[in-house]
Amino acid sequence: MMSKRLVPAALCVVFLPFVMGLLGAQTRYRKEVKIPDILGYKTLKCDFHTHTVFSDGAVWPHIRSEEAWREGLDAIAITDHVEYQPHKEDLTTNHDRSFEIAKPHGDQLHIAVIRGSELTRDMPPGHLNAIFLENVAAVDKETWREAVQAASSQGAFIFWNHPAWEGHQPDRVARWYPEHTELVETGMLHGIEVVNGRDYYPKAHRWCLDKKLTMLSNSDIHNPLNLDYHIQQGDHRPLTLVFATDSGVGAIKEALLERRTAVYSGDLLIGEERFLGPIFEKSISIRTPSVIVQGTGGAYVQITNTSEITYRLVKVGSPLDLKIPERVNLQANATTILSIKGLRSDVEETRQLEIPFVVENLKTEPEKAMLVHLAFEVSFQQRED
Repeated sequence: MMSKRLVPAALCVVFLPFVMGLLGAQTRYRKEVKIPDILGYKTLKCDFHTHTVFSDGAVWPHIRSEEAWREGLDAIAITDHVEYQPHKEDLTTNHDRSFEIAKPHGDQLHIAVIRGSELTRDMPPGHLNAIFLENVAAVDKETWREAVQAASSQGAFIFWNHPAWEGHQPDRVARWYPEHTELVETGMLHGIEVVNGRDYYPKAHRWCLDKKLTMLSNSDIHNPLNLDYHIQQGDHRPLTLVFATDSGVGAIKEALLERRTAVYSGDLLIGEERFLGPIFEKSISIRTPSVIVQGTGGAYVQITNTSEITYRLVKVGSPLDLKIPERVNLQANATTILSIKGLRSDVEETRQLEIPFVVENLKTEPEKAMLVHLAFEVSFQQRED
């Protein structure tokens, strides 16, 4: 029989590790998304298409705010389906309730939570998201035109979701219908998802450019985030980068209406050159702006990339008297060496060089990568034997 005197010590042995675990390492932390601010704007990281248990999602609404904070986001939209609520026997059918639950937690974490809804209709026009709503219940209408008009009358920003989704297009080919022309001409379609989840839609990219619509990239997340994206291994959900004057909801809406966005999916950046160019330029710096090449010897140009995107460069042409690798990856959050080599032994001069590369993972058009230049000075000297 155990004595009373030994019981407290035994309990300490059992419970002390548990108590220390509670008081010790903190598991809640935020991983910042390292993409620079540009052009006097803040680069906000946003996901405008998320679901909760109040439609067909698998998480309670405030979890969406928590996930967004942990992954380094600045804003999310709660966009539960109006027409589809598979859990209505267990939960209220109040269409605004998921936003009302998610927003207070977002406020605590300084995450902008935006009220929205997915208008879930057959093709055409397909599924549309309306965000910045004042009253989600008001868009629960019989026809899609009535629903879109109700959203528009609230000043909503409306965009077309997953235009090549196999549920609507079994061959996974995006198609533009007269109904979409109608929405654009009446000012009730403002953007398209160029990326939804893991899928990139080149046709949607082209439509955004040609029709002056806002490019978006969203997760359409239904599961808990870590079931779909391996965050701890460097994976991330697709994000809409919004270039806004501040992180408030009003500034985000203004930026979306002005088409100040880019798409960030995997290691791919998609957008207009006016945005991608400054992102690249602010990410990259030449640590050795001047190097010496003696005869046919070599030199190292060190290039630092402070962003979280590894830029994949392919050389365009060759400079005179200098050998440069055909490809170079500027590693994320690191300094990369560009090895150069002289081709002649009789050159004696200093040149300012701007070496052209295309960046494979910066897409300004569906079939066009962005052109950049790496600038540095080379002093050619004859080798002393």
